[in-house]
Parts: sequence; C-alpha cells; structure tokens
Amino acid sequence: MPNQPKTTKKADTNRTMEDLAALAGVSSITVSRALRNSPLVTEKTREKIQKIAEAQGYRLNLSARNLRLRSSYSIAVVVEMTPAKDRPMSGSYPLELLGGITQELTSAGYSAVLTSKQLINTSPVQGADGIILLGQGSHGEALKEIQKCGLPLLVWGAPHKDFSCIVVGSDNYAGGASVADYFLAEGRKTFLFLGDVNHAEIEQRYLGFENTVAKSAYHVEKMQPNAFTFEAGYDCLLQQLQASDFPFDGIFAASDLLAMGAIRALTEHGLEIPKQVSVVGYDDIPGAASFVPPLTSVHQYLHDGGVLLAKKILSLIQGENVESEMLPTLLVKRQT
Repeated sequence: MPNQPKTTKKADTNRTMEDLAALAGVSSITVSRALRNSPLVTEKTREKIQKIAEAQGYRLNLSARNLRLRSSYSIAVVVEMTPAKDRPMSGSYPLELLGGITQELTSAGYSAVLTSKQLINTSPVQGADGIILLGQGSHGEALKEIQKCGLPLLVWGAPHKDFSCIVVGSDNYAGGASVADYFLAEGRKTFLFLGDVNHAEIEQRYLGFENTVAKSAYHVEKMQPNAFTFEAGYDCLLQQLQASDFPFDGIFAASDLLAMGAIRALTEHGLEIPKQVSVVGYDDIPGAASFVPPLTSVHQYLHDGGVLLAKKILSLIQGENVESEMLPTLLVKRQT
C-alpha cells in the first residue's frame, strides 16, 4: 500500500481568551497582557500562556479586541518643537520626556504614537485614546489647535491664562526665582533676561526672576530671541554689545543653548565670565557641564515628568479625577 501523507491535528481556532485563561489557570486580563508581552506579567507566566496559545492555534486579534472595547490602547504624543541645527529632536528635550512617557505607557500595555501638530487630523491621532502635548507653542497656538480634537488631553508646560487644561511641568516660576536669588547673593545689580515670553513656560521663568529681583529694588531688561538656539543667543548679545556699552552683570537665559551663545558673544568682546558678567541657563542639558566654562543652569526632571504625564493621561481616560502638577527644579551651580 503506498505511503499516505502524514496528517496533523488542526488546532481549534475558535478558542477564546477566556478558554486560554482557564487552561493556564489565570485571569483573562493576564492572558491579554502576556500575549502583548506586557512587563506586568512575569516572564515565566508569559512563556506559559504563549505556549498554550500557540498549541491551541490562538492569535490575539488586536483590532477586534480594540473595536469591542472601543479603545485603541494608544496615546498620541504631539511634539511642538521646531528643530534646528544646534537644537535637534535628539536633545534631552524632548527625548527624556518621551523616554518617561514610553516607559510608563508600555508598562500599562499602551503604545505611544509620536506625531506633530500638522498631523493631528490623521487616523492614528484621531483614533487614539488620549493626547499628550509636549510644548504649548507661542501664544498657546499648539494647545488651542490640539484641544479641537476633543480627546482627553495632558500638556507638558505651564498653566496658560487663556486656556483651561491639565498641565504637568516644572515649577518655572520657582526656577526663575532661584536664579534671581543666586545673582543677588553674588552681588549682581543689573539684569538681562533672554527668552520669548510668549511661551507660557518662559513667561513663568521671567516672572519668577523679575518679581524676585524687584524685591531688592533692581530692574530687569529683557530681549526676545527668535529661537531657543546657540545662534539666537549669540545674535542677541552681539546686538546689545554693538549698540552701546554693556551695562549688565547678570544674564538669565531661558535655555542653556541661549546662555551658551550669549557667553560666546561676551567672551569675544573681552568680557570675563563670571568676574564681569554671570550667566545662568535653563534645562541643564548634558552639554552644560562640559561647556567652557561649565554652565550654571536650572535642572528640570524631564524623565520624571514624562512618567507623570503618562500616568495622568491613563487616569484621565479611565474617568478618574486628574489635576495639574508642577515638579521641582534645582539650580546647579558651576562656573558661570
């Protein structure tokens, strides 16, 4: 009799997640997490459930599950930032924030859809369960645009006088005040602020700085660069230095790159840092400590901020009460 082809037993493709849960002796949610490789399930349990699913011919149909639950298990993360040669998207802002967001969302079984303001009307954004906005834009333009989506929304930044939203950010006012206290303790008397106060975060840094200086009966001048870059800081100070004798002995820049550009212009004109002019930046980027001279800066806890943003957006989409929260800052004193 001729050899007959071997046959294999066909798996039951009608198995449900509840069937797998019963076979594995766990809950359905544990099965769901294990099949999505969630770190909330131990490696041993994940392997056990995945082997059972494979043996039963079960495949997790994410699209069907999400449609049934009316959830995409995704959060759109909108980055409001204009990249520049010396301020790339690979900098600590926004990467540290994104790292914290992704860490927390992944642990909860959610994915992060990274996008921009220009793409908010696309299906990945419109189909998301919520939105995290990193950066409110000048005059709150980005925030105003994103709010039109009507989705649960969390914002990284500062409270805005014209818009009601839930915000997570650094305590920018306190950060600015700490710079003023530092300058005053060092005996500085004439002050310049570099930054675009049309951004809510920058306005708070300026107000904290200016109000604290005013308590000592001193005055703050401000200049508004057209970006947050090294080149913009350099150009602003060069303009001031060429216009007249330089009257300032304390400069607070709204970003480290602005501060670094300002220092370059000052040193090119023979001014000694910090003997004649003290300069403080904001963000405490990795390059601040290795800059020459090492830059004094206000440190932001960006990774922690990203984690907090993700936790709050998940609570919000689950209908829980969520409030704004400001994280502390730290003035890191170096040699400027």
